[in-house]
Amino acid sequence: MSQALYRKWRPGTWDEVIGQEHIIQTIKNAIHSDKVGHAYLFAGPRGTGKTTTARLLAKAVNCLNEDPTQRPCNQCANCQAIQDARFLDLIEIDAASNTSVEDIRDLRDKINFSPGQGRFKVYIIDEVHMLSTAAFNALLKTLEEPPAHAIFVLATTEIHKIPATVLSRCQRHEFRRIPVKEITAYLKEMCAQEHFTISDDALISIARHSTGCMRDAISLLDQLTSSGVDIDIANVHAVLGTATNQVVLDLLSSIRNDEMGKGLTSLHQSMDAGSDPRQLARQIVDYLRNLLLIKMGNVNQVDDTPEMIKQMQNDSKAFDMADLIRFVKLFNEAASGQTSSNQPGLALELAYAQAALKNQPAPVAAAKEPVKTEALPPTRKATTKDTTQKKIAPVVDTQKKEAHPVNVEPTQEAPTAPVQAGKSADGLTLNTLLEQWRQIRAIVKKHRPATEALLNSCKPLSIKKGVLSLGFASEVLRGRMDQLENTDLARQAIAHLFDADVQIRCVVIKESQNTDNTVTAPDESMLKTVLDLGGKLVPPDANPEK
Repeated sequence: MSQALYRKWRPGTWDEVIGQEHIIQTIKNAIHSDKVGHAYLFAGPRGTGKTTTARLLAKAVNCLNEDPTQRPCNQCANCQAIQDARFLDLIEIDAASNTSVEDIRDLRDKINFSPGQGRFKVYIIDEVHMLSTAAFNALLKTLEEPPAHAIFVLATTEIHKIPATVLSRCQRHEFRRIPVKEITAYLKEMCAQEHFTISDDALISIARHSTGCMRDAISLLDQLTSSGVDIDIANVHAVLGTATNQVVLDLLSSIRNDEMGKGLTSLHQSMDAGSDPRQLARQIVDYLRNLLLIKMGNVNQVDDTPEMIKQMQNDSKAFDMADLIRFVKLFNEAASGQTSSNQPGLALELAYAQAALKNQPAPVAAAKEPVKTEALPPTRKATTKDTTQKKIAPVVDTQKKEAHPVNVEPTQEAPTAPVQAGKSADGLTLNTLLEQWRQIRAIVKKHRPATEALLNSCKPLSIKKGVLSLGFASEVLRGRMDQLENTDLARQAIAHLFDADVQIRCVVIKESQNTDNTVTAPDESMLKTVLDLGGKLVPPDANPEK
């Protein structure tokens, strides 16, 4: 049986480890100075060299070469035994299938036995985050003070699941994703030695698809070479279900030129040819991300061919930053969305359609612009004919009605916008305003129904020195009415009816005991009934018979 490429090409020396120089140099220095720690924690994405580095550490500490700088030498008996997976003092444990506390207790009982072949017993616990809480607790003491002949190497892809008590007992090393250029160069050297024929575009596509994981890249190359034919970019697209770069360019061109139908045709042709919709969405996101990097002046961070980078620079000039950010969000949702729909390409089609739409809503600005309303009719002064009905109902003195004291919480006066100057509001009384309150609301409703709803939920409290106080039952309602477009529209409606310019002050009213700040508001239900019957409000000292 042939050996998989990723196993055949597993690094055997420190210099063969790719993309983790910051970790390799630290461990090499510890070996050269004989200051190897008793516990290490290797964390990072899959396929970046965690287990490989742990095995190299095991070889180095057990190497028989007298020169520490030459360890591991890969020539001595111990190095050869580790290379062939027959070294008894290297114990690899898969924490995903040995999660219980009994497994850790068994390890703790056996760790005190001296090494059989080498100087150190090295325990590599892979996917250590899968251990149970009880297993971690059982490991703590041994991990902190292991026997002098024991070294622990813990490897994990999810370091956030490791208890802090374990982290504090280990030397922690973070493995990074490997850059596309380094993966491409490594694959190219591998293909040369394995006598594979593969194009540079295909190597770059494989490296991109691996997302920084060297093992994934080698496994994909192994899969492609098993076909026995020369590998080009078309083979890679067929195996991965990806689309050509031209499809991505066509989609962006259709968005730029407002040719939605042409873009959808290109999208469907790509999916009909075997492209996976989610993978195509990832390609679009990757391309748009590069456009963003170029737009922000970071062209050196784009990993691609010089010809493609030049194309990206041209495309980045056709879109502004806000559009590119919107496009990335839309297609990223399509790439990570659910596939339960009976139309697998629906999410991608919707993302494209939304991206192609023009005049998208702009992001919420820091300062809200006033809402423009239609110009109100010229102002006119309310007359007696406007405020009376043919049949006048008996006058109700609302002061005789038992009132509920309300506590007014003063707030900052609402900002007001300039309105058409009218007469002074000194002669305007609260009773006169209440008689026309329904008509004020009707005028406001024609221009902004939301403002009319707020006026319907408030209580006019008083008019003093040209300032109308409106009481609201909650801070939420008060805050909404306090916005400039609402107060401005209410002022214009009042100016239209009474030819008087008033300022509007919004407050919150709460039921409480009488205090110095307490005002008595008319009973709303009684007041509404009176006005609906055509009644009229008069001051308490007025004589209704006159």
